Amino acid sequence: MNFLLSASAPTFSFKDLGVAAFRIFMALIVGTIIGMERGRQGRAAGMRTHILVCLGATLTSMTGMYAFEVLNFGNDPLRIAAQVISGIGFLGVGTILIKGRFQITGLTTAAGIWCAATIGIALGIGYYEGALVTFLASVIAVTMMHRFEYKVTRRHTRFGMYVEITSADHVRNIINHLTENYPSTDIQVTPPRSGTAGSVGIEVNIHPSAKHPYTPNSIAEDLEKLDEVIFALESI
Repeated sequence: MNFLLSASAPTFSFKDLGVAAFRIFMALIVGTIIGMERGRQGRAAGMRTHILVCLGATLTSMTGMYAFEVLNFGNDPLRIAAQVISGIGFLGVGTILIKGRFQITGLTTAAGIWCAATIGIALGIGYYEGALVTFLASVIAVTMMHRFEYKVTRRHTRFGMYVEITSADHVRNIINHLTENYPSTDIQVTPPRSGTAGSVGIEVNIHPSAKHPYTPNSIAEDLEKLDEVIFALESI
């Protein structure tokens, strides 16, 4: 704080204030637009989170450049900004939820936060060209590419099913039913989730396709018609 009180402390001119205001304003716009899509999807990290991340990254970069060029502190103006890239990972991890073996949510939001931070760093330094191109590409990715992604990856989708049966005597019959009627793999016999004595659990991976457009509900309804099945549900 001594340099702020000294007579030789650098002054902040109106021109510098205008540059800082422009960069902060750009960060505000970028964070708003990127975060809006996440907010509409009901994600925990929505518009306000992305705004704050982008603003913080922008100011961090500006602080590093200010300390280097004006205050002559250190010889690496990006040292402070570099910590944003690693530090933002902690915030991103908080948005990722593992609901089951094949149900992981929050990855896109975490990546969006990280991308917003990098755009903020570029804005803080004044690399507007790279920030603008990355901003446009990220908006396209989060708003338009999900339909293309679905068309490309839907043939590779899968989900897990859990089936609980009355006793171990029916394990072979249920396994045969699963393999004969559904595109199933990785069948495992597990302890019963209900805790009922004598019951047995079976977990299986189902691979739906255009030819076999199965859903967890349709399979559960079909399996629960069998006398030996207590209940069936999507595995989580």
